Amino acid sequence: MTAAPAPTPIITVDGLAKHFPVRGGTFLNRTTGAVRAVDDVNLTIAPGETLGLVGESGCGKSTVGRLILRLIEPTAGRILFEGTDIAGLAQRELLAVRRSMQIVFQDPYSSLNPRMMVEDIILEPLYIQGARKGPETRRQAQKLLETVGLPRSAIARYPHEFSGGQRQRIGIARAIAPQPKFIVCDEAVSALDVSIQAQIVNLLQDLQQEFGLSYLFIAHDLAVVKHISDRVAVMYLGKVVEIAPKRTLYATPRHPYTQALLASIPAPHPRLRRQRARLTGELPSALAPPPGCRFNTRCPHAQDRCRSEVPELRTLAEGHQAACHFIDQIPAPAPLGGSPRNGTAP
Repeated sequence: MTAAPAPTPIITVDGLAKHFPVRGGTFLNRTTGAVRAVDDVNLTIAPGETLGLVGESGCGKSTVGRLILRLIEPTAGRILFEGTDIAGLAQRELLAVRRSMQIVFQDPYSSLNPRMMVEDIILEPLYIQGARKGPETRRQAQKLLETVGLPRSAIARYPHEFSGGQRQRIGIARAIAPQPKFIVCDEAVSALDVSIQAQIVNLLQDLQQEFGLSYLFIAHDLAVVKHISDRVAVMYLGKVVEIAPKRTLYATPRHPYTQALLASIPAPHPRLRRQRARLTGELPSALAPPPGCRFNTRCPHAQDRCRSEVPELRTLAEGHQAACHFIDQIPAPAPLGGSPRNGTAP
């Protein structure tokens, strides 16, 4: 009996790059350099999957999300949505595709127009797609509000009348209004209180089950990413350095940067002790990234080859890839956990 073929990814990113030009001269009419915000990123997202994207501030996570939606134009690379390369589509062709691709922004306060009522905020994507305002669209807005846990009466109110968590629910309602297949959650819970974060994450998971959504979940909070994601990709200075199923990545991180990132998670009990992979040095500038492996200036295992040759993502196991020349020589970290009674990790 032959195995069923793997489903076609809903999102495929191949060689994606974004370099922001730096202007100089008296009238800023000369290009003096480029900020390499994203450089040769390759990702896939399956239908119904949540891919977590983590890394330090400034590593290019949000830029990747905006590039996939073509909110900013890529410098190079392909962006395939259900097999169609949207990187070269004209604006008219892109408008039809964007109905299936939406975004939930980080700041629930600045992402909603304070001069618009909630009804118009939620239905704006439909108006852009050609829908006309009327009783039917009003009922649709009310149903969307109920879907995200808000009362129908909220459609006649303004954003300033809601809390941060309620505002984010409105933003989510706006994102699902055109019935998309893929949503970029760009730090969608980072501006919220911890208790509200849990509610929003649970809401996103419920909506995923109900509508069959795929997510690119961009976040700093590694605990939240572990909870919601199926796979996790780790970025450093514009490049993906490791990608794996979440259980594999959190249990056996292989790249030195991933190990250091996970070791920075606070222990759940003060008596728990574990060996931390401490990083030294400053994060290099994306304006002048170091040659070779971009992590070589902070990596405790760096060798001469790391300073001259860019490592490729190597397959370590099924679904697990890491970009390191000496991955087989790096010791695996001790398992996280332990008992607070004796204060040691197992």
